[in-house]
Amino acid sequence: MRINRLFPIIFLLLSAVTPFALADSPDIFILKKKAQGGDAEAQFELGEAFTNGRGISKDDAEAVKWYRKAAEQGLPIAQNNLGAQYGIGRGVPQDHGEALKWYHQAAEQGLAAAQNNLGGAFAAGQGVPKNNAEALKWYRKAAEQNYSDAQANLGLVYFYGKSITQDYAEALKWFNKSAEQGGAVAQTFLGLMSEGGIGVTKDYTEAAKWYRLAAEQGHAKAQHYLGDKFFYGRGVTQDNAEAAKWFRLAAEQGVAEAQFKLGAIYDYGRGATQDHAEAAKWYHLAAEQGHSKAQVNLGSMYNNSRGVTQDYAEAAKWYRLAADQGEAMAQYSLGNTFFYGRGVTQDSAKAAKWYHLSAEQGYPLAQFQFGRMLFTGDGVPRDAKEGVKLLRLAAEQGDAVAQYTLGNMLGKGDGVPQDAKEAVKWIRLAAEQGYADAQIYLGDLFFEGKSVPQDDKEAMKWVRLAVEQGYAGAQLFLGELFFEGKGVPQDDKEAVKWVRLAAEQGYADAQYSLGRMFGEGLGVPQDSVKSYLWLHLAAGAGESEERNQIASKMTPEQIAEAQQLAREWKPKKHNKKGD
Repeated sequence: MRINRLFPIIFLLLSAVTPFALADSPDIFILKKKAQGGDAEAQFELGEAFTNGRGISKDDAEAVKWYRKAAEQGLPIAQNNLGAQYGIGRGVPQDHGEALKWYHQAAEQGLAAAQNNLGGAFAAGQGVPKNNAEALKWYRKAAEQNYSDAQANLGLVYFYGKSITQDYAEALKWFNKSAEQGGAVAQTFLGLMSEGGIGVTKDYTEAAKWYRLAAEQGHAKAQHYLGDKFFYGRGVTQDNAEAAKWFRLAAEQGVAEAQFKLGAIYDYGRGATQDHAEAAKWYHLAAEQGHSKAQVNLGSMYNNSRGVTQDYAEAAKWYRLAADQGEAMAQYSLGNTFFYGRGVTQDSAKAAKWYHLSAEQGYPLAQFQFGRMLFTGDGVPRDAKEGVKLLRLAAEQGDAVAQYTLGNMLGKGDGVPQDAKEAVKWIRLAAEQGYADAQIYLGDLFFEGKSVPQDDKEAMKWVRLAVEQGYAGAQLFLGELFFEGKGVPQDDKEAVKWVRLAAEQGYADAQYSLGRMFGEGLGVPQDSVKSYLWLHLAAGAGESEERNQIASKMTPEQIAEAQQLAREWKPKKHNKKGD
């Protein structure tokens, strides 16, 4: 667990304090009289009234004016608040040097809040050269006065080993002191230490306890971590809806990782009703903060028209931002945009560049694509040996397309020594993952008894698996089997049914076969109009000898009817049963 990257600016977060609140709304008239008379306490309280808008219109400049009057009389609490105003630039131009001056005056008088703020200034190098040793000194002074924020900061100094030997036991001691007073930062770090087994025994239940205490106070990081615990069921009962609740609270405070995870919850419908538009919204917020995985997912949504209007250029933009951060999936996706010319000018060389970068990180899809480009010399100098090596790496990682491709190459001896046994091994692995082309290939091997024992039953098992996926190529293959009576009883009606299903999905080979069937009356009544329709669709914008032969036997009215049907035709997607 990479704890050292979780809170890189914690000192800055604690260096500005909220001004002290009044116990009761003041009688402003009386308070003004006292303040104007030089009463330092009244001057401070009047500054507070202007800061908080209690009993008078809020006015930061007036607040600074009265804090200054009290501070110049030596009132430490006013000096601290005046320093805070300069530190955050409220009511005055931001001036860290002036903030430091007033913090120092109050800190020298022993005011713990000012000592903590002074430590924060030294830690962050605000108004003074960065000095961790000096920061430690002032944090300790405040912490020893039982000031919770300073105890948390002192814990952080020991936790990270800044200007002092790293000491998790000492960090734990100070975090506990702050946490017992309700310090949310300290509670969060106690959770992190329990989760990571840092200085304590790893205990997810204890981690969840501390995260919850901090999260319920509105601490954004703790809300995110608590969401994680519910999402993965670590230390708490797994509960996606509860995870979504805490991710949302953190996301609304701008935590990019929580925004990304909330987007994923909506994207996949885990813990909330699936809503791609809502997913895109949260991915976008995280992506704009530079979250690389959110950028990848947002790019995918634009690429695939999921929750947003399809926009290849926008997809390419987000893929590039993530790819530039080294995100392997983004590099692969950006390679695809150049390979296919989607949202960018088609450029095989640039595609190869991004595939290569992704492949070097071990991303299997990129290994396959770059390996194939090397093998064919597309966009890169041809290197068949290196191409096969990458294809094998992708196959060994379980990429089904790579397994199928490698099996094909081994079966044919294409670029590799022919090895039928090894070919069957890779084809079977791809088929077992549900890759339909591999299932058809394996089925055909069993039908023919090539490199495997001839087995019609085993062959039909693999063909059926491909057909059940609604794969048009498998439907056509099954239709041909029924037509030939191979592995199944010969049945022209069943043959037509499966060929038609494939043709209706837009599969050109099936459309051609169906056109021939209608033209010759094979399994269906002869119908020239339907024959012309399917042959026309199969040919696309090209010429078709068979279509022209059918047309020569048709009337102009029949041809016009077939062409109208072709213009109106739209592909269908069938379910697993072929309905």
